[in-house]
Amino acid sequence: MKKILPVIRWIVGILFIFSGLVKANDPLGLSYKMQEFFEAWNLHGLNDFTLPVAFSMNIFEVLAGVAVIIGWRMKLFSWLLLLLIIFFSFLTGYAQFSGKITTCGCFGDCLPLTPLQSFIKDIVLLLLILVLFLYRKKISPQINPAIAFSVLLISVLFTIFLQRYVLVHLPVVDCLAYKTGNDLQQQRQIPAGATTDSIEMTFQYKKDGKTLEYSQDNLPVDLDSTYEFVDRYDKVIRKGNAIAAISDFALQTAYGNDSTDAILNQQGYYMLLMAKDLTTKSDWNNDEFAELQKLLKQKNIPLFIVTADKENALKQNDVQNTGTVLFCDATVLKTAARVNPTYFLMRQATVKAKYSYVDAKKIISAVNNIK
Repeated sequence: MKKILPVIRWIVGILFIFSGLVKANDPLGLSYKMQEFFEAWNLHGLNDFTLPVAFSMNIFEVLAGVAVIIGWRMKLFSWLLLLLIIFFSFLTGYAQFSGKITTCGCFGDCLPLTPLQSFIKDIVLLLLILVLFLYRKKISPQINPAIAFSVLLISVLFTIFLQRYVLVHLPVVDCLAYKTGNDLQQQRQIPAGATTDSIEMTFQYKKDGKTLEYSQDNLPVDLDSTYEFVDRYDKVIRKGNAIAAISDFALQTAYGNDSTDAILNQQGYYMLLMAKDLTTKSDWNNDEFAELQKLLKQKNIPLFIVTADKENALKQNDVQNTGTVLFCDATVLKTAARVNPTYFLMRQATVKAKYSYVDAKKIISAVNNIK
């Protein structure tokens, strides 16, 4: 066991550090995943607390991972890790057996796992952490206490800095379907070779007070008037994977007309300013935005304001005067634009550049470089 414990410590530590940093790259993504669980449990009042919880959880995962590797205060961290992995196992188990959650967000959007994969991963981790817990008294610090404290402090500060940075400037590594370089029209298509759901037509009949179900190919040979027809429905007997990366992206005019294809298929460059709502308008509607507007007009590049805040967008003339206003689902905009708002420099359906509104100078530079 003396030789196995260090190996287990490194495996557990690296997994927790990796998991924490991947999610720290996009804490909003983790907070939205938490909201999915709360929605499934009808705990809507907790949605406002998901971002602080996600922020803190990512810090703790990195801290715990480093602590396990260097063997720092294992009596404390073995307890904390055990409680955490039991909680994670409950969440992934619920996702797997309830069928209400499609992905668990264990490694963020950069490494999506199915509920089954996440559950198996957590069960394996639970077994490894149980070993560390049982032998916690045999694990001693591997480095000087002062150095250990410094390493832990640096880990915490780095994770805090990373999360604060991406919440303002967008994720450092964009793993979403709307990332720079992606063709949004291609992302809206079902992948080649994907399989559709296998559907079986099912009939319900009542006979002798019992409700019976039959498939289309297995109807009773004595089917007659003694069978009372109840219902017919389609049953999914094998789930397919024919799902587009972007399945719900749609741009509509104020009158409800779908202009998605017209926008994405237009020739040349255009700019999308994606704003889930207009609560931050006073932050981005400034001198830099005016400079960008002027530059876009000089280069004949259309500007489209894409928002889910239809009521305010139609009331505020200054918003309508900035460019053509289009409307999109709020959930889609939360995915596409992690910062409210985000600039998308587009050429046909391809994302050529993508920046937070605080990086307006970078999007201005990108437009200036267009020949």
